[in-house]
Amino acid sequence: YDAQFWYGGDYNRLWIETEGDHVLSGGDGGELEKLDVQYSRRIARYWDVQAGIGYQRHYGPGPDQDRTYAVAGFQGLAPYWFEVDANLRVSEDGDASADLEAEYDWLLTQRLILQPRFETSFAFQEVEPFGVGQGLNYVKTGLRLRYEIRREFAPYIGVTWMKKMGDTADLARSEDEDVETAGVVAGVRMWF
Repeated sequence: YDAQFWYGGDYNRLWIETEGDHVLSGGDGGELEKLDVQYSRRIARYWDVQAGIGYQRHYGPGPDQDRTYAVAGFQGLAPYWFEVDANLRVSEDGDASADLEAEYDWLLTQRLILQPRFETSFAFQEVEPFGVGQGLNYVKTGLRLRYEIRREFAPYIGVTWMKKMGDTADLARSEDEDVETAGVVAGVRMWF
């Protein structure tokens, strides 16, 4: 799952973002992986600056690991209508990383929208308990097709592909984990 919630007006908002996985077979079920709570302030017509705290939990071989971190970044609409979300994260142990997400809505009709997505992460230090190597960690791309029954309610289906890179891929191989994964996603985009 991947969910975002915000509350507030045009200039000041409270953002809550959470992300996790649910293993359908051979696993322990759904697990919380990431939770961010950020204050957002509008600084330009289409751009917000954000700052807050986050929590991350890693489930893998050996004992489960968790950490908290400070997060700062910006979110907005880049030229040509690309939605961009970029963050810098510094953990309680001083480990720093940066991440970037971008997506674009391509209107096939007034209600049918194709959305290509891209995501990547870069770590400044190796954090072996979390399976994170120094350098570029992964590249994740996806494609979602949604139908807006109403602007406020739009179910979607899609595909996603992720490949771990560099030292992160080496750490995954040493734990006999997959370096490359693909999947099917389905969900509902809604707002009120």
